[in-house]
Amino acid sequence: MADPALLGGAIPGESWLPWRTLLIAAMGEPLTDDERTIFTALTGRDIEPLEQVEELWCIVGRRGGKTRAAGTLAAYVAGLCDHSDALAPGERGVLPIMAASTDQATRAFHHVVGILNHSPVLRSEVQDQLSDVIRLGTAIDVQIRPANFRTLRGITAVGAIGDEVAFWSIEGSVNPDSEILDALRPALATTGGPLVVISSPYARRGELWAAYKRHYGPKGDPRVLVAKGPSRTFNPTLKQSVVDRAYERDAAVASAEYGGEFRTDVEALLTREAVEACVSPGVRERGAVASTSYFAFVDPSGGSADSFTMCIGHRDDRVVVIDAIRERKPPFSPEGVVEEYCTLLKSYRVNRVSGDRYAGEWPREQFRKHDIQYEVAVKAKSDLYRDLLPVLNSRNIDLLDHDRLVTQLIGLERRTARGGRDSIDHAPGAHDDIANAVAGCIQAKRSFNYDWVA
Repeated sequence: MADPALLGGAIPGESWLPWRTLLIAAMGEPLTDDERTIFTALTGRDIEPLEQVEELWCIVGRRGGKTRAAGTLAAYVAGLCDHSDALAPGERGVLPIMAASTDQATRAFHHVVGILNHSPVLRSEVQDQLSDVIRLGTAIDVQIRPANFRTLRGITAVGAIGDEVAFWSIEGSVNPDSEILDALRPALATTGGPLVVISSPYARRGELWAAYKRHYGPKGDPRVLVAKGPSRTFNPTLKQSVVDRAYERDAAVASAEYGGEFRTDVEALLTREAVEACVSPGVRERGAVASTSYFAFVDPSGGSADSFTMCIGHRDDRVVVIDAIRERKPPFSPEGVVEEYCTLLKSYRVNRVSGDRYAGEWPREQFRKHDIQYEVAVKAKSDLYRDLLPVLNSRNIDLLDHDRLVTQLIGLERRTARGGRDSIDHAPGAHDDIANAVAGCIQAKRSFNYDWVA
């Protein structure tokens, strides 16, 4: 990292010293006394590993230089390390870059491309460069890969980068972060390549939190190195005034975004075990039965961002039974979805639905055109979820076998505001449209005295 012909221009200068120190230690090189002081402050360990670690976890606030530093390590592993003894004749190794979205992974990929092209030596190794892969003469392909455990099987990885892993399990995916990383580790086993995980912290759950609890400090596995710190510790060029204003706006958010601390005001509302205990395996939908009275809830959308969802259910003694779930993802025609949903409602003999306050009078007018009365739900979304909690925990609800519903329910978060009041909603970047429709359906059965369509 000192040679300008190699990686000397990747993370240069005094401001990048914390990152250079961490990468040097992670690759098994000895540190100077000054570097060791920095290393101890970042990792809680007195002595560097002195051999390449299997995993490097960097829990750092935003604007802390995580992606560029990880890109530097990726360029080193892909362009300067010899992996020929771990690859079969004609086989190409892979260095996957993964994130919650391909857009986010692309940004990390561009850092690697830029670092390779900036080095006169490494630039000569580039054989082919596409939008999602760069092929090197070292028989290594640096690729953008979706964070999906199925697509990681069968590759021989010489290293891997996981970007913002704290948010992998809450982005609407059915793949929890643990399953993705468990699928990735065997791909690294034969090459001994490093797994590099970079993320700002979020809630105290998931693989990032588990790695911190198990391996940060002197008692952690010496083969797993965990570093943690505020944005300005890793990037002293970040203005203190930017951080100060963030803390003034919301200290709890800023402590994670810039302070590098896991949030104590956010916790999961439901466990996977509690939700799955209420699911009827293999039951995707229940058809209408003539002797049964049904109720329904809709969560409308304009067709540009959120899904337009609906849930139909009935009551069997003390148990609320979910019979049908519909979701239309954007783009779509809102009027067309209303017509489709009204047809389904009438097949269940429902002539009245409950729904949220979306777009004022518009949903009422649209449903009225199809002889369905739309009534605005009295309770706010947080209250609907709060009422759902005891119903689910007592197993007084029978859910359909619906992956996105389960994912959205276990992704719900309870947050404590500065005034002490709790709110319940989906995590940043995630969705809860199906979960909201199901929670609303439970409330609808309490609210209506139905007149049934003959």
